[in-house]
Amino acid sequence: QLARIQTDSVVEMLRELYPDLRIEIVAMSTTGDKILDTALSKIGEKSLFTKELENALERHEVDLVVHSLKDLPTSLPPGFTIGAVCKRENPLDAVVFHPKNCGKTLSLLPEKSVIGTSSLRRAAQLKKKFPQLEFRDIRGNLNTRLKKLDEKEDFSAIILAAAGLKRMGWENRIGQLLSPEDCLYAVGQGALAVEVRAKDQEILNMVSALHDADTVLRCIAERAFMKRLEGGCSVPVAVNTMLKDGQLYLTGAVYSLDGSDSLKETMQTSVNYPQQNEDGPNDDVQHVGITAKNVPGQAQEAAENLGVELATLLLSKGAKHILSVARQLNDA
Repeated sequence: QLARIQTDSVVEMLRELYPDLRIEIVAMSTTGDKILDTALSKIGEKSLFTKELENALERHEVDLVVHSLKDLPTSLPPGFTIGAVCKRENPLDAVVFHPKNCGKTLSLLPEKSVIGTSSLRRAAQLKKKFPQLEFRDIRGNLNTRLKKLDEKEDFSAIILAAAGLKRMGWENRIGQLLSPEDCLYAVGQGALAVEVRAKDQEILNMVSALHDADTVLRCIAERAFMKRLEGGCSVPVAVNTMLKDGQLYLTGAVYSLDGSDSLKETMQTSVNYPQQNEDGPNDDVQHVGITAKNVPGQAQEAAENLGVELATLLLSKGAKHILSVARQLNDA
């Protein structure tokens, strides 16, 4: 349902821009949708929610695919690119409480209360912050997870992305928004990506009107950070970005699975560059899988360098060890 709502919102934007465009929506399910009894971090497949969709794109059965950007690997298969990153919804994580805990916050829950989350990133940060609580895996789409919460007594609360709840019209279920001090969010969280064939200029030009420049720069920095760390959903990597007065700020962190070990730093860079007419071969430069023709190339480069530099700093302080231990424990 959420995937459909997200797709419809992109179609709506395209129809407003191109009233004569005929758009047909093709629904598909992916490996990630089918394997529901295993934690995402255990399946070990990078392209869990994307492979089947990319196959259809390659066969020209579809021309564009709408994803949650946080589901897209930082390196796309050859021949594909993210042709649009839409304006980001609130990227924060939200707590949804069991009806009997209505009005509470995580710190007010009784000791040993069980919190559901399938994200290693959320669990690592919250275990550290709330050692009195227990964290357990919960899988399934949003509807399924809310149903599991409401109809059983297994969970006192579950953690979800605020963006998904908002898009579903369930904002009233948000009992607590987790600030970046409590829980840094996932790379790309809250942003929608439109994936297209990299060589399909006509489609690329059409969807590039959907790019939101601020979101593009923030997400390039986040994805570059993740890529340099070689993080995926099997390790706890988290970020927070802000663009203010031409300065891009990136906070990035890595955690051990139980949150006891962590590294966190913040860096900034100027992204205040004019748009140049960059005609010619540089036309389709990708930055961590994103092609954004209408965002200044120098700004994109600065954002990517910021992500790489911050990751390099964390690696020099021992991030590689934290992440490899986390990966081994998770695999075990």
